[in-house]
Amino acid sequence: MPGMKRFLGLTAYQIVILAVLVVMLFFLSDSSVTKRIRYETQIRDLESQIEYYQKLTESDREKLHELRSNDEDLEKFARENYLMKKENEDVFIVE
Repeated sequence: MPGMKRFLGLTAYQIVILAVLVVMLFFLSDSSVTKRIRYETQIRDLESQIEYYQKLTESDREKLHELRSNDEDLEKFARENYLMKKENEDVFIVE
C-alpha cells in the first residue's frame, strides 16, 4: 500500500472509521449531544417552575400569617371566598 495517500498519518479508511466512531459517540449513544441539549432545556424549565412555586408558596405563607394574626382579615377572606355572612346580613352575588 505504498501508493495510498495519508492525511495526518492516517489512511482514508482509518479516517472514515474514525469519523463513523465520532458520529456514533456524539449523536447515537446514550449520552449524545442532542439528548444533552434536551436535558438542559428540561432542567431550565424545571428550575423556572421551582422558582415560580417558591414565590407562590412565600406569597401564600404571608397571606396565612395575615389571616392568623388578624381576625378582620380572616372574616374578610371567609366572606369573599366562601360567601359566609353574619347573622343579620343578606348576601348578594354579582357575577
